[in-house]
Amino acid sequence: MKIDHSLPLEYSTEENRLKIFGFWIFLGAEIMLFATLFTSYFVYEHRSGNGPSGAEIFELSPVLMETILLLASSFTIGLGIHAMRLGKQKAMMAFFAVTLVLGLGFLGFEIFEFTTYIHEGAGITTSGFTSMLLTTLGTHGLHVTFGFFWGLAILLQVKKRGLTPETANKSFIFSLYWHFLDVVWIFIFSFIYLKGMM
Repeated sequence: MKIDHSLPLEYSTEENRLKIFGFWIFLGAEIMLFATLFTSYFVYEHRSGNGPSGAEIFELSPVLMETILLLASSFTIGLGIHAMRLGKQKAMMAFFAVTLVLGLGFLGFEIFEFTTYIHEGAGITTSGFTSMLLTTLGTHGLHVTFGFFWGLAILLQVKKRGLTPETANKSFIFSLYWHFLDVVWIFIFSFIYLKGMM
């Protein structure tokens, strides 16, 4: 394996560069998944039948907390990658750990939000609106949950093996995934919650 020391560690081998390129292609497929969910949501947005509408169930405070937690986690994962590029393993691991704690906080608020919706009569079978709302939010939440366990696995690998081209590559790819989830959340926050509160 030929290592190019003029490049950041995560790009330092041909295999690493191909893995990053491949992950960008994967994110393209993820964009299509969420685009389909958003399109379906917009089709059913005003079809609440006898169930509650978005204006009736959406509350700004928990959604704002979810947004702050996820955006803060995007910042900390960026700091983690910066520390990784400087060769500071402990700092990198600390920033990744903070990112995962913020992600857990986000999931806690989302679970609370789901239980509130269900208590208010907005279950997945209540209407087309609630079905697509919960499906879209749930899909994003499942991605964050997967990301939490993926990040945990990377932390364990970095602790065991140190910063190598392989662990740096995995860490960078994970950060791309995490940033992607944050971008999706900005769309959810703007076009589902804020628009639905009006």
